[in-house]
Amino acid sequence: MLILGIETSCDDTAVAVLEVHPVKSPDGGTTKWLFDRVKVKSNVVSSQVKLHAKYGGVFPSLAAREHEKNLPKVLKLALKEAKIKIEDIDLIAVTKGPGLAPSLWRGVNFANELAKRFKKPITGVNHLEGHIYSNWLRPTGEKSKTQMTNDKIFPALNLIVSGGHTELVLMKGHGRYKIIGETLDDAVGEAFDKVARMLGLGYPGGPAVALRATKFKVESSSSYKIKFPRPMINSKDFNFSFSGLKTAVLYKTREFTRLPDGQEKLSPKIVNQICYEFQEAAIDVLISKTIKAGEKYKVKSVMLSGGVSANKSLREKLEKKISAELNNVKFFKPDMTYTSDNAAMIALAGYMKKKNAKQGSVKVDANLNLG
Repeated sequence: MLILGIETSCDDTAVAVLEVHPVKSPDGGTTKWLFDRVKVKSNVVSSQVKLHAKYGGVFPSLAAREHEKNLPKVLKLALKEAKIKIEDIDLIAVTKGPGLAPSLWRGVNFANELAKRFKKPITGVNHLEGHIYSNWLRPTGEKSKTQMTNDKIFPALNLIVSGGHTELVLMKGHGRYKIIGETLDDAVGEAFDKVARMLGLGYPGGPAVALRATKFKVESSSSYKIKFPRPMINSKDFNFSFSGLKTAVLYKTREFTRLPDGQEKLSPKIVNQICYEFQEAAIDVLISKTIKAGEKYKVKSVMLSGGVSANKSLREKLEKKISAELNNVKFFKPDMTYTSDNAAMIALAGYMKKKNAKQGSVKVDANLNLG
């Protein structure tokens, strides 16, 4: 089965082609190893980062305009890389939410038109569900992770971390979700972006902050040590809050060198320290909540996904903590290719919803919930 995935929830225009050959269980019953034969035939992403950098974030109307311009080109490249024609596609999967409404509509309208023109079934996909399924994907041309079989991973705990979302989602089975924790204000990725903006590090903020944090570790002989709070780390629920941490960074920057003309200037070493401690504080909270939730719900696996899942420190520390404190619990993280927004994950999530596929029936829901 060939699935065409289309993703335009924010500022990345993405199209992918996925090939799926499910394997039946030995008794001939329900498909047990759903993803033993999943292959990403193409995964094309057109980034708009340079266009939005001067705004310090995504400018919605500009993003929508670029999607409309880029979609035909990206589709052509994805089909060419996959060595197929649009007529060969068996199913179209498109992100219908959550995300920026103007961006989502460009992708959904484009997908609906393709479905109508070529008489193909189409299904709408929750963007967050796509991030969850990114854990099953391998680099283009390689088969999926065969160890992720149903009887070994559920119930699974998903930590979704991105610019727009920070959630802990209990997954009892494919398509069966329960949100057990979420941010009460800023998403962790949004906090990274805002801290980067305060420090003049540019956009996107996540990679910039992580790089400066790494530099501090190298030069950690400095005697001054900055300390930030770990918001809600001891709360009895699994919710998050990052606005207070962001504010603490703002106040700390104001404590340092002020020039006579009133302008503030931070030395590179101080910036590195701030980035390091901010990153450590955010990661400490994410990991603490995840471990506590894993213990309470007696999960068999923990999965990490979303744009912030590319953070090397988060990936390494979470894996180490799970190994030390959650007995026999498996840890899965997406290949770096699939940490950011992409259409391969949308195609795979769409495959799971193929029974709901119709022709030209997808509508946008910018505030779509997972469930």
